[in-house]
Amino acid sequence: MDFALLFGIALAGALASPIGGALSLLRKPTTLALSLSVGFAAGALLGAFAFEMLPKAVELASLARAVLGFVLGFAFLYALDLFVHRGASAGDKAQQRDWVRSVQRRRKQRGDEVTVLAGGTSAEELVEGLTIGVSAATDPSLGLIVGLAIVIDNVSESLSIGHLVHEQGGEHPTRRILGWTSLIGLALFLSAMAGWFFLRDLPKETLGLLLASGAGAMFYLTTTQLVPEAESHQFQQSAAVAAGTGLLVIFTLSNVAAR
Repeated sequence: MDFALLFGIALAGALASPIGGALSLLRKPTTLALSLSVGFAAGALLGAFAFEMLPKAVELASLARAVLGFVLGFAFLYALDLFVHRGASAGDKAQQRDWVRSVQRRRKQRGDEVTVLAGGTSAEELVEGLTIGVSAATDPSLGLIVGLAIVIDNVSESLSIGHLVHEQGGEHPTRRILGWTSLIGLALFLSAMAGWFFLRDLPKETLGLLLASGAGAMFYLTTTQLVPEAESHQFQQSAAVAAGTGLLVIFTLSNVAAR
């Protein structure tokens, strides 16, 4: 893959975030629209790392390195998640929920709900951007498929941020939505460029490890944020239908690209 094509992929992923934010400003997303968009993004990401990233990581490195890389990427985002949530988190129906709330009350919060969500997403975009750069360096078709999945993901995440800002109310909603979504897009673009320029000449075993790390990080993001968010807004299991559709789209593209 030449640099012009990578630049186009990274730019599309970066612009997807403020475009999603702008769409949420034009019209507040309905719960059904959120369920469909976030569910589709979850399925697309699942397909990208299951059908493309992990198999390519094993091919470049080895099964053991791929497993290690996945664990490292997963652990990194897990640690980031705990940092953002002050070291404690639990689901609404968890028996530990009261303890988590008491811990969070005792510790100074890192911002309101929008800041926590958008700030955490910006940090995750650094990982996704590097993943685009590494994917493009290993295989052009892989870079295209991973980039497409992340474009879809960024639009859905920006719609979620816009919906949350609308729900919370307050001053300057336009500035908050476009400011955060632009930061998210910039983080993705810069990290994709860094992945291409600084990582592409690494040994193939190292690239395989990094690719698997990106898969682990994306898996954590999908299962802890996208799937629960989509399901919380579902109507007639719209989230499951959208996720299945997203996965089949990436599965089809993966097989077409392999021919």
